[in-house]
Amino acid sequence: MNIVIIAVLVLLVVLLIGVPIPFAFFASTFTLVVLGDYDYSFLLPYGYNKASSIILVAIPLFVFAGSLMEKSGIGESLVNLVDVFVGRVKGGLGAVMVISCALFGAISGSGMATLSCIGSIMLPRMYAAGYPRGLSSALISSASLLGLLIPPSLNMILYAFVGGQSVLSCFMATVIPGIILVILLSVTNIFLLRNDPGIVVAQPAPLKEFAEKLARRSLRAIPALIAPIIILGGIYGGFMTPTEAASVSVLYSIPVGWLIYRGLNLKTLKGSLIYSGTTAGVIMIMLFSVMVLSRLYVMENVPKLILGFLTSISDDPTVLILMVNLFLILIGMIMDDTSAILLTTPIMLPVIVALGVNPIHYAAIMGVNLGLGCVTPPCAPFLYLGSRVGGAPINEMLKPTLWLILFAWIPTLLITTYLPQVSLFLPRLIGLAV
Repeated sequence: MNIVIIAVLVLLVVLLIGVPIPFAFFASTFTLVVLGDYDYSFLLPYGYNKASSIILVAIPLFVFAGSLMEKSGIGESLVNLVDVFVGRVKGGLGAVMVISCALFGAISGSGMATLSCIGSIMLPRMYAAGYPRGLSSALISSASLLGLLIPPSLNMILYAFVGGQSVLSCFMATVIPGIILVILLSVTNIFLLRNDPGIVVAQPAPLKEFAEKLARRSLRAIPALIAPIIILGGIYGGFMTPTEAASVSVLYSIPVGWLIYRGLNLKTLKGSLIYSGTTAGVIMIMLFSVMVLSRLYVMENVPKLILGFLTSISDDPTVLILMVNLFLILIGMIMDDTSAILLTTPIMLPVIVALGVNPIHYAAIMGVNLGLGCVTPPCAPFLYLGSRVGGAPINEMLKPTLWLILFAWIPTLLITTYLPQVSLFLPRLIGLAV
């Protein structure tokens, strides 16, 4: 037990002083190996074996596809289509941004790509219409995280791989929580702006003009909307594995982005290749380091120790699950979502199963929790990225972010946690064993 505490303290200290996350995990691993007198010879083969799964090929492919779509012009066609329906409501541009993030996330599977693409398109429009800079940037920071919930989600692929669960079930589990979050973010944004006199709202167009605009923008958006149908339809229909679907998404994105939306060229294609290769390398190093560390934690009976600690405080399942949520939020506040999933899944999954929670239900709980952690200071990586994209000072974003957390994120988390059918309905509907 003392060895584990020392290893965890080493991990936290090196993270706080700014050491890159994979090296922080290696530092904690080294501490356990030395103090626990482990034979380290088994660690390298174990880490290599865990990192050599074919399903992990889907990650760089989805990253590549998301980067291609970000640069191709697909995002703008989606924004223009959604704007036809809700852009004329006061605060409606915020709802346009949220819904566009959900649609783009269903294509790219990446929160970062969603933020940079949709943010660069929508934020200038919102500023021109008089929307507060701090609220707009806070909203895109939260809405872009829908890319972590709306499938295909890279985080759900990692959770399914590490936890030994069905990727398709994990994809389906986060759909309804994602939709709930879309609604609550949009409603909260409209409520916060209801009395703002500086917002310019365009007048409703005549019916004929509306119909013409809808037809024109729908036609323009069809190639973009076909992408999630092909990707998700292929996975849900059993025609493709996630890895095959990721390959198809790349093959689809290149001609659509090059010939139809004309945002791709040799320069942007090269940039996407470099970005996806770099990202995949970082994820694989992180995966290797975390798998080795989590293996040592399991050998030190950390899941059993955590379960014993939780049950010593309370026997009430409601309280226990609340404590697990608080733990995940704290983890999400100090490290990025990918690292948090890789580190906590092997440790917490046995605990959560012992508490009677379905592993697929836990996938949705973790997804919402880590999304919340990504916009909760002190680390809040998406909050800082949203500040850069939107050009808004962090201090102007903190109050709107707090409102979005209180009235959108936390209600979504509570609904997802205490109503298991919200996350289990779709997997059971299509006959998955969960």
